[in-house]
Amino acid sequence: MRSSAQNKIRSISYAKYGYMFILPFFIIYFIFQLFPLFNTFKLSLYGNGDAAANTFVGLQNFSDLITGDGNISVVAQHKNVIRVFQNTIILWFGNFIPQLALSLLLAVWFTDINLKIKGKTFFKIVMYLPNIVTAASVAALFLMLFSKTKYGPINSLLMDLGMEKPIDFVRDKWNSRFVIMFAQTWMWFGNTMIMLMAAIMGISPSLFEAADIDGANSRQVFTRITVPLLRPMVIYVMITSMIGGLQMWDIPYLYKEGTTYNRNTETIAVYIYNHFHNVPHNYGYSAAASVILFFVTAILGSICFIMNVDKDAVARKKQIKEAKKQMKMQRKSSFGGF
Repeated sequence: MRSSAQNKIRSISYAKYGYMFILPFFIIYFIFQLFPLFNTFKLSLYGNGDAAANTFVGLQNFSDLITGDGNISVVAQHKNVIRVFQNTIILWFGNFIPQLALSLLLAVWFTDINLKIKGKTFFKIVMYLPNIVTAASVAALFLMLFSKTKYGPINSLLMDLGMEKPIDFVRDKWNSRFVIMFAQTWMWFGNTMIMLMAAIMGISPSLFEAADIDGANSRQVFTRITVPLLRPMVIYVMITSMIGGLQMWDIPYLYKEGTTYNRNTETIAVYIYNHFHNVPHNYGYSAAASVILFFVTAILGSICFIMNVDKDAVARKKQIKEAKKQMKMQRKSSFGGF
């Protein structure tokens, strides 16, 4: 028979120490994430400008940005929102497609055991390095490389090759977009490559061995085995990249000369920042745009979750649940018959 001391020792719960360790995370998350989020929802229901910042307007800011029904100022805001959303989609699409293609190509090369590539580890590290460089440094680097003066390295090289005058890579519509898309691709393709490599290495080697025995060539293995089994990871990369693209702020904002920004590279995040911080301080519009961006991001995240759900696992859980339900009903009926 156990003593009371032994029972007391066995009844000690260490769960409270786990809660103590994770408590700082929840405190920081509430202060820096939830509170600003709730405050943004609140600001979206109030007016614009310092004079009307405390005036409750309800959903008027959302109506102005989405429909544009109103005076000239409201129509202008609506057109600006449409423009910055278009810029955001163009900049994201222009860097994601080459980023995915390059990352997939390199991931297949580096995981192919038949290719005897020397220095794989070195190349993988070098290709991942841009991802750990701060975006501000990347923007400053590309601004210096593509400076519109003849002393910029790229323009200097082009003029040495015979070009008569330097190209404006900073203010020109498509040149500036191209530079930002290239910078984003260079910065993120290494991270995408590592994730795709992990997904390829997670494919059962027996599938590749069976394909090799059946005489499948590299193209058939890639199209019939690798690509279909990479679908969940590609969807994840696409959705997370789109979420990051919608929140693109640093490089489009910093890639400029002086204080004037390029309207052709202004993203929705840059629009929110400018309207919040610059005169006349359109707090309501910037908060409403932030809320719209939040819901778009939430929808994209939900789509990613739904598309990556293991349907077989869901079906198995459903079958187990049905079997348990039938067993329970049988027990009840047998007990009632007894």
